[in-house]
Amino acid sequence: MINPRTPVLVGSGQVTQKINNPSEAKDPIDLMRESSLMAIKDTSIEDLSDYIDSVVTVRFIFDSGAGSRPPFSIYKNPPKSLADRLGIKDAKTFYGPTGGNTPQYLLNIMAEKISQGESDIVLLSGSECFSTMKKASKQGIKTGWGEDSGGNRIDLGYEKAGGTDNEMKHGIAFPVNVYPLFETAIRGRMGHSIEEHQNYLGELFTPFTKVAKAHPNAWFPIERSANEISTVSEVNRYIGYPYTKYMNAIMEVDQASSLIMMTEEKADYFSIPKEKRIYLHGCADINEVWNVTERPELHRSKAIRVMGEKAFKMSGWNIDQIDFFDLYSCFPSMVELGREALDIGRKDPRNLTVTGGLPYFGGAGNNYVTHSIATLMDKLRSKPGSKGLCTSNGWFATKHGIGLYSSEPFEGEWKREDPKIYQQDIDLMERPEVDEEPSGDGKIETYTVANGRSGPEMGIVIGRLNSTNDRFIAITHKDSDLDSLINEECLERDCKVKQVDGGFSIVNLK
Repeated sequence: MINPRTPVLVGSGQVTQKINNPSEAKDPIDLMRESSLMAIKDTSIEDLSDYIDSVVTVRFIFDSGAGSRPPFSIYKNPPKSLADRLGIKDAKTFYGPTGGNTPQYLLNIMAEKISQGESDIVLLSGSECFSTMKKASKQGIKTGWGEDSGGNRIDLGYEKAGGTDNEMKHGIAFPVNVYPLFETAIRGRMGHSIEEHQNYLGELFTPFTKVAKAHPNAWFPIERSANEISTVSEVNRYIGYPYTKYMNAIMEVDQASSLIMMTEEKADYFSIPKEKRIYLHGCADINEVWNVTERPELHRSKAIRVMGEKAFKMSGWNIDQIDFFDLYSCFPSMVELGREALDIGRKDPRNLTVTGGLPYFGGAGNNYVTHSIATLMDKLRSKPGSKGLCTSNGWFATKHGIGLYSSEPFEGEWKREDPKIYQQDIDLMERPEVDEEPSGDGKIETYTVANGRSGPEMGIVIGRLNSTNDRFIAITHKDSDLDSLINEECLERDCKVKQVDGGFSIVNLK
């Protein structure tokens, strides 16, 4: 029997805007409005705006994290601005935190509010206009975006820096520098040679490009071969070694997506067709050990494993029953961490994405997963009784969310387990000691090389001191070391680390 307060997704809409002239582009609120109108139309209820009681939006990338802001005005209450443009009156307005995990996190929270009687009909929306922002900045055009719509915005989640000061000054401040560190550690676990692993990475992402080619909202609907993805060329240079440009999430997109969720009771009241209803059968949210250098292992994720176990327990399913996946895919290592933690075999024939992933479909800031869920809804509707899984990720494989979906109704009492309970499984893990002023001999645990347009610029090494086994992070700008890190096997290689002015740790390879 279906509980009348069971949350159910009943509408979705997606928009991609490709415009060369920034003056002609819609602003991010208007993109959300457009995708929201599509989602409302998808429900088949024309006047649904009159009944929506909660409007939730994903945090814009220019509102996210710490540090400087681009020269654009900031919306004071984005969900209220969206509600105003849709003519939605007296709705509660919620704004999400920083992180690509946010869409699933918000959906899980709002599903819980629906089940507990705190809301009946929810609009969840997000957008990014980073492509237009970048073009406007280059052309010296002021977009004029931003407004104070008033109202009382409720911020969900919290804001926290992605790493320690020591990590950030040594390169753990940008995803392009951090995910390659995981990749090199994964290569070590897999026992691949450098060449073997590079070919493997191309093979991993080739199917993603094929899916992107067929998606009507993909930013790069281009199918690429494994060799094209993995081989360094004039148009496919290294970004963070071993990742080429074609392996990196693309942030410069204009995309929006919206979802409508309500109670089963309201879906019945509005006579929404059964074939349009998609149910959230399992969900979970969890954080990895927050700081990268403090994680017990850099080649796998216990947090994703625990999260998956909780979601599958809630749903009563197992991984073999899943028909459609969308594993978060900002970089190959994120796909690999998710696949390994969820026990999806390397030779499993099922596609790991329904969109094409962040490097090809588009990495719309914090909002990519709203597109994942919207696309997953289409897939599940097209195959009645099928099951889908979506993962999400924020910061540096730090914040994780998962959703298990199906067109089959969820029966019984829908109840989300409090994430604080199973977060303890991670928080109580034994962690390595980190020496922030390392000195002496050590061994390399993992590494990457940050590249600019002209070539290698900085090597980043995470290693262990021989004397204490404490972990350290250090950098090198030495040309010979950069060449070795790119062209030679450096895992477990001997090195020497020392302190220099400014509190930096410098590593030299032996």
